[in-house]
Amino acid sequence: MRRAAVAVAATAMAVSLAACGSAKESGDGDKSSDSAAKKGDAIKVGLLLPENQTARYEKFDKPLIEKKVKELTNNKGKVVYANAKQDASLQNQQVDTMVTNKVDVLIVDAVDSKAIAGSVKKAKEAGIKVVAYDRLAEGPIDAYTSFDNVTVGKTQGEALLEALGDKAKDGQIVMMNGSATDPNAKQFKDGAHSVLDGKVKIGREYDTKEWKPENANANMEGAISALGKDKIVGVYSANDGMAGGIITALKAAGIDDIPVTGQDAELNGVQRIVTGEQYMSVYKPYPQEADVAAEMAVALAQGKSLDSIAKDTVDSPTTKGVPSVLVPVVSLTQDNIKDTVVKDGIYTIDEICGGKYKSACDKIKLS
Repeated sequence: MRRAAVAVAATAMAVSLAACGSAKESGDGDKSSDSAAKKGDAIKVGLLLPENQTARYEKFDKPLIEKKVKELTNNKGKVVYANAKQDASLQNQQVDTMVTNKVDVLIVDAVDSKAIAGSVKKAKEAGIKVVAYDRLAEGPIDAYTSFDNVTVGKTQGEALLEALGDKAKDGQIVMMNGSATDPNAKQFKDGAHSVLDGKVKIGREYDTKEWKPENANANMEGAISALGKDKIVGVYSANDGMAGGIITALKAAGIDDIPVTGQDAELNGVQRIVTGEQYMSVYKPYPQEADVAAEMAVALAQGKSLDSIAKDTVDSPTTKGVPSVLVPVVSLTQDNIKDTVVKDGIYTIDEICGGKYKSACDKIKLS
């Protein structure tokens, strides 16, 4: 029943984001400060992350980007950080502050991809290059790095179908998608639907406000009430945080032993996979994504071309031919925890298997 690790080839990632040739062919995306003198290593990188509900941003993205910027600038580069806490208006104010503080380049993971467009334009008008990180922000961005989000959804859907087996023919699933303001959420949803539609009945489907676990919990309670607890055979959850809220609702209703998907390989999610409460997560190698963002940012701040970093381009609703790098993802199950998050140094066995999780780890021969 368990799904082996599936590494998604980077070349397959172009489909969902309209990759269209090389960055060199489409221009280097470096128009706002073509005449600017090249800077040295003493650069200032503004880093704006969207929220702190998801553990990844503070635990992985921020420190990884800070570390790589230091490596690339002989410890002379500085990262100025702010977290928007899921508030698009606050993030726009943070961009204004970064402009006032005269950062040399911005790395922005947008709360709302549309709402950020005006602030991106302000930054560009001030001669500040902008790297869209993880989410494809609108406005005149200079570079973009993320994972193939449609493929993430497909990976989740395929894992759910495999876990359901013959039950897919008779029962219903609930789909718990991410926030409607997040462009990634739509791509996850599209990818999942491309696999699930026609293979299993979708009894209820929700776009979950702000990705919050408590909102997913309330939605799941509504789905259980509407469908009946004996009719639900599985749940598509777009990420691990929501999976936690979903599983709490399932337990409260006396529903157990049904597969629930996830994403982000959060520690709590990995531990739920160990115990069998959650079937899978999507492991996204954050070190690779963070390194690419830092490389792009430093190169742009120093007036260098992105040709050696970004081999493809993407089109956003407002900007064509954005130099881009898309990083492969892996389906994480009990079978490959050691070969993914442990091997990459994301978590240690002791972190995963401490306390109440030791017996479950022993059972799957993880400890």
